[in-house]
Amino acid sequence: MEANMENYYAYNGSLQPYANRLRKEMTKAEACLWKYALRASKRKGYGFRRQRPVLNFIADFMCKELKLIIEVDGISHSWNETVQKDRVKVEMLRNAGFEIIRFTDEDVLKNINGVTEVIDFKIDEIEKVLGLPPPNPLHEGENTCSECLCIIKICVGTNVPRWRG
Repeated sequence: MEANMENYYAYNGSLQPYANRLRKEMTKAEACLWKYALRASKRKGYGFRRQRPVLNFIADFMCKELKLIIEVDGISHSWNETVQKDRVKVEMLRNAGFEIIRFTDEDVLKNINGVTEVIDFKIDEIEKVLGLPPPNPLHEGENTCSECLCIIKICVGTNVPRWRG
């Protein structure tokens, strides 16, 4: 199934109660990414939804306009069974037309600036492919003011870039 406006981007309403529970019980890394990077259209003016039911899965974060899903993986995602489930999830979401970015909890908690750079790079890439107009300039650089950087430094303890390959 191709995700599009007609099917509400592959929205699965039967998973909504579970998504609501996950939204209330976000991990520390998910809460940090939401608060300091994705909430209130902080990423180049694009809105993200948290714990969004898509197909038969719950995406940690999803931007409908970009068809971009961001997943934050805790320690359980290194277990063999979970790795296999993640592969199936990624394959099905890509087949539906979504782009997926994955980060570990550690990436988010120790290098939020690097994580946001990767997200911004992916957004730029998607904008070019889709030929989207530039986002609302009022949102540009919104999370780079000195006040926000202070909050982010307190949250993650470092701002030294560390890239995942």
